[in-house]
Amino acid sequence: MSDKGSEAEDKFSKSEVDKILKKYKNETGSLIAILQEVQEACGYLPREILIYISEGTRVPLSKIYGIVTFYAQFSLIPRGRNTIKICQGTACHVKGGKRVLAKLERVLGIKAGQTSSDLKFTLEIVRCLGTCFLAPAMMINYDYFGKLTPDKVDNILGQY
Repeated sequence: MSDKGSEAEDKFSKSEVDKILKKYKNETGSLIAILQEVQEACGYLPREILIYISEGTRVPLSKIYGIVTFYAQFSLIPRGRNTIKICQGTACHVKGGKRVLAKLERVLGIKAGQTSSDLKFTLEIVRCLGTCFLAPAMMINYDYFGKLTPDKVDNILGQY
């Protein structure tokens, strides 16, 4: 990781990775926890940092890629500071979830699965938030919003 590295490297230094690696040094099976902490701090898992983790843990890079591509919680591309999970399960779909999704996509200027250019929001479709009684519903980070209409979207996004 050079001084003139990627934006991710600027946000997250080698010394910060070293602190995380040291924290888990004597714990077997700690790779997922290491990856979670690095992603939490960096926002995603850039290749340069994965290479550094591979070197520091002596876990082959191919195994690390296998883990980060298997588990949906990990991202290899930059994500927004706020993750919007819009439910498109049966109850939400029937009660207007598609219209709310369409409004979110228009306001944010992105499609589901993308991140806004200002890195403020990542928009994801989920099949169930477990809040069918609030349908249609969405979650932003850890906050739930229910009984949504397209008209409520601007006000909710304004909170973030």
